[in-house]
Amino acid sequence: MADTPSFDSLPLFPLNLVLFPGGYLPLRIFEVRYLDMVSKCFKADEPFGVVTLVSGSEVRAAPTNLAGDASTSQEVFYPVGTLARITELRRPQPGLMMISCTGEQRFEVTQPELLKHGLWVGKAKLLPEDQTVPLPDDLLPVASALARVLDTLKAQGMTPEQMPVQPPYALQDCAWVANRWCDLLPMSLTQKHRLMTLDNPLLRLELVSDLLERNGIAT
Repeated sequence: MADTPSFDSLPLFPLNLVLFPGGYLPLRIFEVRYLDMVSKCFKADEPFGVVTLVSGSEVRAAPTNLAGDASTSQEVFYPVGTLARITELRRPQPGLMMISCTGEQRFEVTQPELLKHGLWVGKAKLLPEDQTVPLPDDLLPVASALARVLDTLKAQGMTPEQMPVQPPYALQDCAWVANRWCDLLPMSLTQKHRLMTLDNPLLRLELVSDLLERNGIAT
């Protein structure tokens, strides 16, 4: 059996969101710990890891001491996250970066570590990629409803850069359709994260379909 691909020191970005594979993530970077990390990742064309905060803040308060500061001890995040690859980087002014990222493969952090300058890194192993599973006939309305939502957003004048779902579209694939609905639907972070960690893309889509039906979106 082949070894599971892994990272010895994956830079981590704890956020109040859940990034799904294939998802679009624009970020405004201004903290020193992330400016340096993002610059290095972009130059090396390497991903960083997005993990979902359980407690703590995305933006760190100024530390009051060198060790054991409360602003760091309150950052707690789920161990399963998604790799983010930077597709665009702009520097509109000194000390500010605007980046666009695409979600890639899921991973699990096995040994998180907080570095002195405030950046989280961790040993991480990649989780299996979602299998390509064609939509069954009974779930075709879920994809049709998603296509209608995207068409409506375009008709309302939303520019390609503003669209929450970016091409290439894969409206015949269970994982892609489920993941894009998870990007769009108003759910708790706990619920989104639970769906993201499911290994079965068909089950993920079935659960999304149930949510849509309860809200009268895809019937």
